[in-house]
Amino acid sequence: MPSIIIRVAGPVVVAENLVGAQMYEVIRVGERGLIGEVIRLEGDRATIQVYEDTSGLRVGEPVQATGAPLQVELGPGLLGSIFDGVQRPLPLLRDQAGDFIARGVTASAIDRTRTWEFTPAVRAGAVVEPGDLLGTVPETSHLVHRVLVPPTLRGRIEEIRAGAFTLDETIGALRADGDRNAPLALKLAQTWPVRRGRPYARKLDPDTPLFTGQRVIDSFFPVAKGGTAIIPGGFGSGKTVAEQTLAKWADADIVVYVGCGERGNEMTEVLAEFPRLTDARTNEPLMRRTILIANTSNMPVAAREASIYTGITLAEYYRDMGYDVALMADSTSRWGEALREVSGRLEEMPGEEGYPAYLATRLADFYERAGRVVALGKEARVGSVTVVGAVSPPGGDFSEPMTQNSLRVAGAFWGLDTGLARRRHFPAINWITSYSLYDLRQWFVDHVATDWEAQTGEALALLQKEAEVLEIVQLVGSDALPETEKALLRIGQILREDYLQQFAFHAIDGFCPPQKQYWMLRVILTFYRELARVIKRTPSLERVIKTSAAVTPPIDNLVPAKKERAPSKSENAVEPEGATALADRGTLLERAMALPVVAEISRMKEWQHAQAETRGRALIEQIERELGALR
Repeated sequence: MPSIIIRVAGPVVVAENLVGAQMYEVIRVGERGLIGEVIRLEGDRATIQVYEDTSGLRVGEPVQATGAPLQVELGPGLLGSIFDGVQRPLPLLRDQAGDFIARGVTASAIDRTRTWEFTPAVRAGAVVEPGDLLGTVPETSHLVHRVLVPPTLRGRIEEIRAGAFTLDETIGALRADGDRNAPLALKLAQTWPVRRGRPYARKLDPDTPLFTGQRVIDSFFPVAKGGTAIIPGGFGSGKTVAEQTLAKWADADIVVYVGCGERGNEMTEVLAEFPRLTDARTNEPLMRRTILIANTSNMPVAAREASIYTGITLAEYYRDMGYDVALMADSTSRWGEALREVSGRLEEMPGEEGYPAYLATRLADFYERAGRVVALGKEARVGSVTVVGAVSPPGGDFSEPMTQNSLRVAGAFWGLDTGLARRRHFPAINWITSYSLYDLRQWFVDHVATDWEAQTGEALALLQKEAEVLEIVQLVGSDALPETEKALLRIGQILREDYLQQFAFHAIDGFCPPQKQYWMLRVILTFYRELARVIKRTPSLERVIKTSAAVTPPIDNLVPAKKERAPSKSENAVEPEGATALADRGTLLERAMALPVVAEISRMKEWQHAQAETRGRALIEQIERELGALR
């Protein structure tokens, strides 16, 4: 009997007489051959999750099994591509069907007509194992595509050829162990099922940081290469901009950006902006090391789940070549909503807030595919997949199931604060609630500065103490505070505005390397220590910071006029630079905050990266000189 549809419920279709079908097998549904996947088997009945719009699908239409699970094509030509959730190239679909994707339309994921120059790395007669290097292809001018033995094959190379080949042409032949049939043809491309993680030799400890160029992350809440992080936040708190910034600046060889259920205008911005951006490290278009997977909110809901697995499989493929890959998933909440809708169509027992009971398991299965590993093969290749997932809790409520289940498996938590976003403080990562479970202190000590841990620890402690003092200020006012705590509030303000705040679209401040972060932080903490020392040694007087006064008076009005002659040593001893002009201007703290050095601290963001140490040392000397002059 023919296999036919007997029920249609949104993206879920039930078919009967589908004998021999397997779980997660791809099924062609209906007259148009829509892409679907088996998610439940009951006798000869199969429940199919359809990844395309099922409008107009009727009972009685045929279904056809393909005999294979949902797979992605892997090979040269992936970089710079834009796919939908099931790896259909969107530019080709537009050429075939226009601006809106027609149902049933298909296209090859990778260009089958383009030729690639293949250089063998083995000779005929060599015995190879899974993951061994067969040869290389220059995919871009700065990235070599390593053609590897598929993870399921081992045997002896009978033939290997050099030259220009398309993906479908044979580059060699391999006789598998124990196989007396004809040798297997080797090609530049291969396939892999998206729901099964690619194997590796062993997983390594996450002891190397993934630099993002964002000071609040790298200094206080770093993520390791091969680690996992989540960015939860309410509407308008900057999740998408944060992920786009990480995609631009993260210390990764390749970026896979998955727009899972996001609004069309947000993905349009990514699709329009990334091809125009220049990679600061290679001076080439950023798209040459990026793969975009666009699955917007108006696309079929079931395809959101496929998009996540498609992205992680592409990332694992480049990881096995020995590259560091960063996967940006924006947003996993939309994936959870897809699971909830499909679960409801299947009439499963709901869990908390209607999500399926297996939500935590699915999240854990996805995040555990991240990691820094030793790849298969005789070569010592080390690669990593770092997963950063945005979470969109309704109303910014972090107690909802997606956020809580993500917290259990993520190693870093970058909680976005709507209050900070409203004050235009970006990145709006709350330094009180955020955390990182990765111990990367030794790496920073070995590669940046021996006192890195002490500096970042002191700065974070000051910020936490500032938050406590601000709660007291709300009750009793700032006038009741002692001078030391008033100084703490001013330093906290400098840390927040001159260090944590960062302009994502600034030519220099968009990315801040760790060495510059260290010197910026060291300058601010030196200013705090010198200010505290001045306050401590000054005779106790009533010093009141007038709330009506500006936070920092105009520096131009306070800088003393240049003298016609150089002052003598005796003049310097009595009236050092700036002391005359500042001698009678307000309290000690007001005079300290009006020093020219404060304006210099606020301009540290504009330092050229290579000049950070030189300018930092000079500014520290200026701090010690100007604050030492206060009495």
